[in-house]
Amino acid sequence: MSDINALLVKVTERFSKTVPFIDFALGEITLVVAREQLLDVAKCLRDEADFSFNQLIDVCGVDYLHYGLSEWETNSATTNGFERGRDTSAINRADKTSETLHSAARFAVVYHFLSLTHNQRIRIRVFLDENDLEIPTLVELWPSANWFEREAFDLFGIIFVKHPDLRRILTDYGFIGHPFRKDFPLIGNVEVRYDAKLQRVVYEPVSIQPRILEPKVIRRDNRYEVGE
Repeated sequence: MSDINALLVKVTERFSKTVPFIDFALGEITLVVAREQLLDVAKCLRDEADFSFNQLIDVCGVDYLHYGLSEWETNSATTNGFERGRDTSAINRADKTSETLHSAARFAVVYHFLSLTHNQRIRIRVFLDENDLEIPTLVELWPSANWFEREAFDLFGIIFVKHPDLRRILTDYGFIGHPFRKDFPLIGNVEVRYDAKLQRVVYEPVSIQPRILEPKVIRRDNRYEVGE
């Protein structure tokens, strides 16, 4: 039995009665847990000898808004080449995979752990409702969670309860919104410039008009070719 299969057996025996879903795909194990279970499951993965996941290597947010939707898969347009058309009124939804069958929640927090003892990795995913983005911090268990959680707060607006210093880490202090959310405009909400008269940086509404970029196709046409 390979190491990953042995770990899957141990994880299943330990958590199958308490964890809502255990996913095994592409050689990776993911525990989909409820928010209230996060601290208990994380402590078990860290402290129990069968797991010993003593290193938290990443925490990231996920926005599932429009997950499985395509603006190009329509009944009136092909999906290949430059002949395809963009039709937002006929959006098709693909079948949801196992990772979203357990919750209709828009957001998720994903934790990646590494066991230096067993040289194994595991992942925890916690789904969060758009109207309730609070989740316990893991800073007391893994101090490395500090900056990771600040990044998820900054980019997605996820609130890590009892975090010792939850403030923006990548954007400016006066930044409006959360830029990794799928509904955040690509051009942003404000633009920044230095005003020489005021001798300070000022924020103004963006002056760029949003538009859809379409490829320009140049085809050979012998009607316009210059003869030798």
